[in-house]
This record gives sequence, C-alpha cells and structure tokens, in this order.
Amino acid sequence: MSPILLLIDDDLVFNDVLATQLRLSGYEVFTAETGCEGLRLAYQSHPDLVILDLAMPDMDGFETCQRLRQMADVPILVLTASPEREDLLHVFDLGADDFLRKPCDFQELQARLHAHLKRASSRWEKPVYSDGWLTIDLNQRRVLRQGQPVHLSPTEFRLLEVLIDNVGCVVRHEELLEAVWGQGYADALANLSLYIRYLREKLEADPGEPAYIRTEWGSGYWFAPAFEMALN
Repeated sequence: MSPILLLIDDDLVFNDVLATQLRLSGYEVFTAETGCEGLRLAYQSHPDLVILDLAMPDMDGFETCQRLRQMADVPILVLTASPEREDLLHVFDLGADDFLRKPCDFQELQARLHAHLKRASSRWEKPVYSDGWLTIDLNQRRVLRQGQPVHLSPTEFRLLEVLIDNVGCVVRHEELLEAVWGQGYADALANLSLYIRYLREKLEADPGEPAYIRTEWGSGYWFAPAFEMALN
C-alpha cells in the first residue's frame, strides 16, 4: 500500500507540481488549500505524513499544526518560504517534526519523507471533547450532558460527528446533507434544520441561544468548543 501524504498549502501551482512529483514517486497524495480543508481531509484520509505551509488564509499553519497534533502522532513536515526563526521555534513547540525551505530540492524532500515514514506509527483516533457540561466521545459513540448519558438517533449522532470532525470550521449545508443523508439530498434544508434543532435541544443549556452548534447564516453550521479540543 502506498504511503498517504497530505499537502496543505494555499499556493495552487506549488500544490499541483509537488503533488504530481510525489505521485510519480509512488505516494498517494491529497491536497488542501486551507487549514480547515486540511483538517477535514486529515480526518477522512488518515495520512501517514503531512506537509504543511505556515502562511494560509482562514487558519494559519500554526493553528493547523496544533490541531493536527491533537488528532494523531502523524509526522508534520513544515515547508514554507522565508521563515522567521521565532516562527520555526513556535511551530516546533506546537508539534512539527521537520522543516524545509521553499523551493526545496526534491531529492532531499524525498529522503526526509522516507526517514519520517520509516519511523512513523500514526494513531488516528477521534478527539474526545469534554468541558464539564458536555462530553463527546466519538470513538465510543458516547455523549454526556452534565455527566448524564444523552441518547442520540443514528442521524443525530452522524450530524454531530461531522460537526466535531470539522470543529471550529463552518460546514456548508450541502456538505452536511451529503455526509449525513447521502447524495440526492442537496435541497433537503428542512431536514437539516430539523435535526440541528433536535441536537440543540439535547445538548445545549439554552437551545434558543446555542453555545455549541452555531449558525453561519446563509452558509452552514459549526461546532464552537468552550475551549481547545481536549484529548482524553
């Protein structure tokens, strides 16, 4: 089986060129242009190694690195242009494993990839969220509200799972509908709105003023944690 790489960089030309080179070298490569998209693909593809830029829109490489490290022990190789020394020290503190400056020598990149992959033993588990009021353990399919079990239907749980998988990022209506109900439900916004209300009634202290499941008007919904996601 080919090693899976995830390349997160907002430079489309660079992404295409590097991804092509890596695929020709025998890797399976996923590409993302933003941090949020990168996290979503990380959950879905479980890469063996992540190549990450620092300067990106919507979520910079520092926050992306931190969230990736909360998800798994996957190697993270920072590949960015003109880095400041303080930036490198900071991203290493957040969990990055290695660094190369753009543009890089492809043979050197391959050698580093090979070394990291040889040592890697990625453990991809879903994060457990807990803040005292709400506990969500996707691995055990368990939800607690103030320590008491909350019964969710399969559809409610799947909807919550998609929101948690994209914590802090807005998930568009059509993405939620396809992920939860499947293809052919792109126009079923009434279904989505109804199940969002069900979740809020079961999870929120005040469903009318939701603290967790937030609305991005005209776009979608997102899960807002009380603090950074915690791995238990």
